[in-house]
Amino acid sequence: MDNLALVKKAIEARQNAYAPYSNHRVGAAVECEDGSIFLGCNVENCALPLGDCAERVAIYKAVSEGHTQFKKLAVVTGNEEISPPCGACRQVIREFCKDLEIIVANPNQKIKIFTLKELLPNSFGPEELKKGQDE
Repeated sequence: MDNLALVKKAIEARQNAYAPYSNHRVGAAVECEDGSIFLGCNVENCALPLGDCAERVAIYKAVSEGHTQFKKLAVVTGNEEISPPCGACRQVIREFCKDLEIIVANPNQKIKIFTLKELLPNSFGPEELKKGQDE
C-alpha cells in the first residue's frame, strides 16, 4: 500500500479514538509483510497509566492475529506539527522490527517519514536481551 493510502487508514482509525481526558486523538495503521493492515486508536482511561496508544493497539491487534512481520506504520494526530510515536511505542515497535518505516501525519496529510533507527538509536531488542543472558 502506498504511504498516502496508509495515512488515510490511520485517519479513519483516529475517528474511533477514546480520548475524553486529553482530547488528543490518534490513529494508526500498520502494514504487515503479507499486505494485511491493522488499525488502532488511542484509548484513554481515567486511571491515566492504563490507557494505550494507537500504535500499540494496532501492533497488538496484528500480533493477536498471528502477524509479527511489519512493513510500515502510519500514525496520525491532530497536531499541526508532526508528532512521532512516544518512547513506549518505539520500544514496542522495536520488539518486532529492528528498523521500520514510520509515516507520521496530521489530518491535512502533512507527512514526515522516519525510520525506527532515527527515532530509537542504539535500541535494545530481543537480540540484546539474549546476548546478555547468563549461561
